[in-house]
Amino acid sequence: MQCPEEVKLSREDGEALRTRLAGNALTAADRRVLDQVLQWYFWLLFALQEARFSLKRLRSLLFGEKPSSRQPSPPPGAASHASSAPGGPGNTPAHAGAEATQAPEAGRLPSAAKRRPGHGRWGTDTYRGAEHVECHHETLAAGERCPVCGRGRLYRVAPGVDIRLDGHALLSAVCYILEKFRCSACGQVFTAAAPPEVGADKYSARARAVLVLGRYYLGVPLYRLEGYQAMVGVPVADATQWDQIERVADCVYPVFEQLQTLAAQGDVIYQDDTHVRILSLIAANRQAHADDTSEGRTGMYTTALVAQQGAQTICLYFAGRAHAGENLEALLTHREADRGKPLVMSDALASNTADEGALIRCHCLAHGRRKFTELEEAFPDECAVVTEALRQVFDHEEEVRRQQMSAEARLGYHQQYNAWCELTHDSYPEGAPSR
Repeated sequence: MQCPEEVKLSREDGEALRTRLAGNALTAADRRVLDQVLQWYFWLLFALQEARFSLKRLRSLLFGEKPSSRQPSPPPGAASHASSAPGGPGNTPAHAGAEATQAPEAGRLPSAAKRRPGHGRWGTDTYRGAEHVECHHETLAAGERCPVCGRGRLYRVAPGVDIRLDGHALLSAVCYILEKFRCSACGQVFTAAAPPEVGADKYSARARAVLVLGRYYLGVPLYRLEGYQAMVGVPVADATQWDQIERVADCVYPVFEQLQTLAAQGDVIYQDDTHVRILSLIAANRQAHADDTSEGRTGMYTTALVAQQGAQTICLYFAGRAHAGENLEALLTHREADRGKPLVMSDALASNTADEGALIRCHCLAHGRRKFTELEEAFPDECAVVTEALRQVFDHEEEVRRQQMSAEARLGYHQQYNAWCELTHDSYPEGAPSR
């Protein structure tokens, strides 16, 4: 809403205007002043609401969202089953629900009822990367007499397992001492060869892979890893780390191109953008600003494109000036001509827009609902219509996932039970804005 023109009105002029208003003697100038005052009134209300929404967003970012107290609605058909119980819904005893809730807890210990899943010791089969060392008995062997009773013979049973955890540097080094001989007559030097499994490169493929994982999976900066490696006695400069990481990137780039071709054939594609800082682009922005040629783009984005094709999921990341819509268009150029249009899921930002004729656009309901929850303090009745309808849609989706329906069955389920949830102008309360 645009800010109206400033109204200059002294207290004496205001009192005189109120007197003429009470006596029904308004002039054309008075009407213009009152019109401006009314515009200021509505603009001020709008500004206060915007400030309140901004404070609410800030509070959510700092302290998180308030926990939702909504209960999932029963799946369609549950009410009919309840009403067909003996005695009907009206004859159900008041304590029946409490007995049904407490019955499964009757034979359970209090500590077991409060325990959350996922706690406890891990089994030995979870340590897949552990080195296995067989430990034989110090004095006994299979077939010998029992040292206790002296009558039976010993035979093997399932071995016991004992786990020991150790610490190592992210990069470790092995120093090979190569023996050398020199001829006393001709001076020729003869050097022992390193073991064949060592290879000719100073950095093994495993060392390069560890550097890549440390930087891009663990998020450890190269300079910090340089300091850590120096502390444990295996120094590796940050520039050297980058050189080795770049060699890995050169090797796997054909894999990325193949994944890009496969992702373009996906049935469902998710897209989103986030801001990123790229040093080379930051330097280019500074140079363009210094040269007074800053008319081009200055934004930097990382686009995530997640493609699903059957049971396979491919995640692709693109960093640069291009936004999500442009990266999606570039990806779809690899799509086979005989394939149908893919379903593309995103929020409603304009930067996600691509060649909309080549795809089926789906907008995220979670983003839409979030915007209505931000407005519910100002428009509680209007927003309740939307959030209640979306609540039932989300509950139906939860039921679909619980039953593990196929894509066709899931679509039919939502079409059957969500058709009556569609919002129309008639669904809003009386007096609600049509927009």
